[in-house]
Amino acid sequence: MTSLWLPDENGGSVHTLGAPADWTPPPGPPKSRVVYAAAHVVADPLGDNVPGAPAAIDWETTLNFRRHLWAQGFGVADAMDTAQRGMGLDWAATAELIRRSAAEARACGGAVAVGVGTDHLPAGPHPLDRIVEAYLEQLAVAEDAGAGVILMAGRALAATARSADDYLDVYRRVIGQCGGKVILHWLGEAFDPALRGYWGSTDIGAATTTFLDLIKENPGKVDGVKVSLLDAGHEIALRRSLPEGVRLYTGDDFHYPELIRGDGSGHSDALLGIFAGIAPVAARALHALDQGDLDAYDALLAPTVPLSRHVFAAPTPYYKTGIAFLAWLAGLQPGFVMVGGLQSGRSVLHLARTFRLADAAGLLPDPDLAAARMRSLLETAGLAR
Repeated sequence: MTSLWLPDENGGSVHTLGAPADWTPPPGPPKSRVVYAAAHVVADPLGDNVPGAPAAIDWETTLNFRRHLWAQGFGVADAMDTAQRGMGLDWAATAELIRRSAAEARACGGAVAVGVGTDHLPAGPHPLDRIVEAYLEQLAVAEDAGAGVILMAGRALAATARSADDYLDVYRRVIGQCGGKVILHWLGEAFDPALRGYWGSTDIGAATTTFLDLIKENPGKVDGVKVSLLDAGHEIALRRSLPEGVRLYTGDDFHYPELIRGDGSGHSDALLGIFAGIAPVAARALHALDQGDLDAYDALLAPTVPLSRHVFAAPTPYYKTGIAFLAWLAGLQPGFVMVGGLQSGRSVLHLARTFRLADAAGLLPDPDLAAARMRSLLETAGLAR
């Protein structure tokens, strides 16, 4: 058995690693749910990935991680907030990521949908016409690459709009130019404080009414909605209010097992950042759900919930650090460095607890490798034992 000393709030203790879960992929993608894992990017360790610098990407490892997700049966949601949009990934690197990921998806036979936003605009308010143009500029890149489209919530629009009508005006014009169906992304302020009051109100009921009005005005153009508000009750109510044929892709990294499992009124599909970190276990759980084995589904996902809640703990935007850390521990990338220097976004104590919870969920396929990497991190922090 592999053991190592780990720090905690009480000083620390020796942790003995358990056996990893079975990482053999299921025989195919989930059949009863449509599931995307939102993927991170892997930084080039020789790149100048300091805060404010253009992102330098390790492209081969970044694409290998997407192949890992496709092999587990997931679609890939790329160029999203998990890929550090607005937190280190500039538009030039984003556009290249979209092109490369879409090409790799075609080669692998995998599904990919990418984030389309306005983050190439300077921070602050802009005329609504310019915001529409910015969305369309990114839309052209996504559609030219052959990727599915996820219309992301935009900081520029949040900084500019003075009413719900401003939101509706922008989205109507952008959706009208989309060549196919889109996924609408409602990202809550827990993930990005700059998006407070999105859809024209800080009142969740009023914002939801505007959101639903937009969906109902565009029949046949909205494949689904991706909601990341960490409010299971709101998600269920919204799901019941959607027009027939419009999916609810849960973005709730706290309550995903029960939302995907569903109830008598329906279920959520998924587009989740945590699924990039727990892909092998989640894939087996979804296969059990396909087979009607609800006990196995619950048992597999239950240990991942404490891990997900910890990774997505406040300040929530720094969950990206945890996703990259999990990939490093699992041997899916060679180093723990991130664009924008975001590897420093969580404390050593936070990462040590992440390690414990990942082990409890069976997410460390090579315990010796994971332990060696964790020891090296502790050594750089002056905590060698």
